[in-house]
Amino acid sequence: MRVAVVGVTGLVGTVMCEVLKERNFPISEFIPVASARSVGKQIEFSGRNHTIVSLEDAVNLKPDFALFSAGGNVSLEWAPKFAEVGTTVVDNSSAWRMHDDIPLVVPEVNADVLTEQDRIIANPNCSTIQLVVALAPLEKAFGIKRLVISTYQSITGTGVKALNQYDAEREGNPLSQDENAYHYPIFDNCIPHCDIFLENDYTKEEMKLVHESRKILGHPELAVTATAVRVPVHGGHSEAVNIEFSKDVSIEQLKSTLREAPGIVMQDDPAANDYPMPLFAKHKDEVFVGRIRIDESQKNTFNIWVVADNLRKGAATNTIQIAEYLIAQGLVKGKGLQVGA
Repeated sequence: MRVAVVGVTGLVGTVMCEVLKERNFPISEFIPVASARSVGKQIEFSGRNHTIVSLEDAVNLKPDFALFSAGGNVSLEWAPKFAEVGTTVVDNSSAWRMHDDIPLVVPEVNADVLTEQDRIIANPNCSTIQLVVALAPLEKAFGIKRLVISTYQSITGTGVKALNQYDAEREGNPLSQDENAYHYPIFDNCIPHCDIFLENDYTKEEMKLVHESRKILGHPELAVTATAVRVPVHGGHSEAVNIEFSKDVSIEQLKSTLREAPGIVMQDDPAANDYPMPLFAKHKDEVFVGRIRIDESQKNTFNIWVVADNLRKGAATNTIQIAEYLIAQGLVKGKGLQVGA
């Protein structure tokens, strides 16, 4: 497979490269792509130096896959150009997610929607991915009536600028407001403001959880409300999820269903202080679920706690799992290279 990583020098792009190597993705040619200021520079991948190329040059190389993490405007302009030359694009931005004709995919949940004709595939928002991995088996088994979600999201979800702000504040040398990622300090603080505010006073991040979850779960009328909070954490996103079911459910049934679901690691032993935390989810690809308990205020309602590394399962790993599925199903055949070659 000829694989282009678009946005290769960014946080997610860097992790994509790590995951491609770790999972032995079948690459015959690696094509690093970045903005004009990085073109011509060298980047190491699998023990070799590669020259970063422009988007235009990458399109002309006609890769089998273009894995995008370069922002929505770049994706809107360039993903169709890659698609026109036969490249399969998996895009991490929000640009294509809610287009009716573009699949929005978490492999453990809905990879079966993919076809050989799909040339642009949307990777969901990081907080949505871990949420639906936990919810999909529950929706299938019991039917979900309503969700109330509170997220505690890592600064890594904002990017390098947020890391620089955090480090400067921690060291007691705060940056100027123009250099900061956030309007307020993030060190020793929690900010109930992820992405921009919309007309309904929810943030864009909160509404992504609403709309993307409905699309992926195939439940367009699902009642969802969310609050997204940025926290001074590096390891991943955490979510407190209150779930009201349509059917009668016991806590034993709930735990059994989650325990058997793909991509989930159960950590649910309060007596042993065993529960998911971003500190331990960091650098891992699974979704961790625990603190499972009955909501004693309402019938057929439960609380769960969901944690995952937002740069891996929430972005890079999910992207590469989509590509792996396409290869395994023969939907992208590449240049004659077989899976595992």
